[in-house]
Amino acid sequence: MAYFTKDEARQAARSRMNKSYQFNAKSILESEARSTTSYESFDVFLSHSSKDAELVLGVKEILSRMGIKVYVDWHDDPQANRENVTVETAELLRTRMKQSKSLIFLATDNASGSKWMPWELGYFDGFSGGSVAVLPIVDYEGATFKGQEYLGLYPLVDKGRYTNGQSDTFVKKQGAWLTLDSFRKGSTTWNRYSY
Repeated sequence: MAYFTKDEARQAARSRMNKSYQFNAKSILESEARSTTSYESFDVFLSHSSKDAELVLGVKEILSRMGIKVYVDWHDDPQANRENVTVETAELLRTRMKQSKSLIFLATDNASGSKWMPWELGYFDGFSGGSVAVLPIVDYEGATFKGQEYLGLYPLVDKGRYTNGQSDTFVKKQGAWLTLDSFRKGSTTWNRYSY
């Protein structure tokens, strides 16, 4: 599988920073912060560690270039306090997850230390009926991914090619696949590999 790399995410973040004339990923997300309306919907709720500002900005940029509307809490709801677990923040995140068609768990080195990510994953999986995927960010092209054991329950996002050579981004699970575009629209109709 060809996963997205830290360099790809950082390059996308730098591209985004250059467009805004700001040079700090977190400040871009915060300065663009807007109050999301209570009825707004999203294609993807991006579950991430707040310690990964540059990677989060880069992945948000990569997904946005694909036409995917991404929810990032400190961008869309800057008033949320992710440093502390509170009833108010949990309720806000529940609302935003319900407004999202899918959840992508951004698997980075910092993900295992997050207070919120396992909760977000379990909550979303519980009500969504399977619209959850893991997007590993690896150190280099061709690297393998071995995340926490429970992440093995979910399909993985990777880059690939069709037999005609055209590239695309896929969500894959054992013996089946969807395009990321279909996944973000909430599709649960998996294509089977023909061997």
